Amino acid sequence: MDTASSPSTQCRYSFEEYKETADWLLAHTEQRPKVAIICGSGLGSLADLLDDKTVFPYKDIPHFPISTVQGHAGQLVFGRLRGCECVCMQGRFHFYEGYNIHTVTYPVRVFFLLGVETLIVTNAAGGVNGQYDVGDVMLIKDHINMPGFAGQNPLCGHNDDRFGVRFPCMSDAYDRDLRVLAKEAAKEQGCDSFLQEGVYCMLAGPTYETVAECRVLQMLGADAVGMSTVPEVVVARHCGLRVLGLSLITNKVVTDYDSNEKANHEEVLRTTQHRTQDLQKLVSHLITKI
Repeated sequence: MDTASSPSTQCRYSFEEYKETADWLLAHTEQRPKVAIICGSGLGSLADLLDDKTVFPYKDIPHFPISTVQGHAGQLVFGRLRGCECVCMQGRFHFYEGYNIHTVTYPVRVFFLLGVETLIVTNAAGGVNGQYDVGDVMLIKDHINMPGFAGQNPLCGHNDDRFGVRFPCMSDAYDRDLRVLAKEAAKEQGCDSFLQEGVYCMLAGPTYETVAECRVLQMLGADAVGMSTVPEVVVARHCGLRVLGLSLITNKVVTDYDSNEKANHEEVLRTTQHRTQDLQKLVSHLITKI
């Protein structure tokens, strides 16, 4: 079995391994995508929008990890969206599956080697901001990398200059111009009534947050919390990719000890089903503007 096909202790990948994966994909499809989309929990139907699809199960791709989470199909889909060549990940990888930080971010460097220039990341997140409602879509303007505070940064270790510089800037991690275009697309598609803009905080999971932790996140300035996205964004920016992030608010975090509300994955998937068509409209219209 390939060491990348299941959770492992492997810490680093070589440039040659990334290139082998990219070269294999390029040899098996004529598509040359400029945009990559990473689909969060329950959001894999975004890939259904693609025309002229070529589908690769993760298990068939050299060195590629395998997604193990409900709501993540586990396949790479190449195709055209409104005439734009795209590649879509139906299912991403997480710390809580047992993968290390380099495995979690493996696909992003492969995208870079494929010639991708823009990365759109989506996720399902808990609403920390009390003004948010379930079903809102949050444009990510910044993030708080809690695992990174503890040394879990995908850029730790030897820096390969072929991917990016040793000390990349993250103050502009989420592209301002892309956020402007996303707001325009939302207004034109009638989605602006539930569009928010805020700060995403990543925790490692898989447990949902305690009441005390949610209160801390509010004090830190987080508007939404989830268990993904930030590592991929860090690697994407290291590679020079433009990034747009979208969080679907699938539940409101619990900040009251007397509350009977409890976060659960089934609620997350139900909410994503409810908003799928709106997200499809937003993303597909946005693609025409990039």
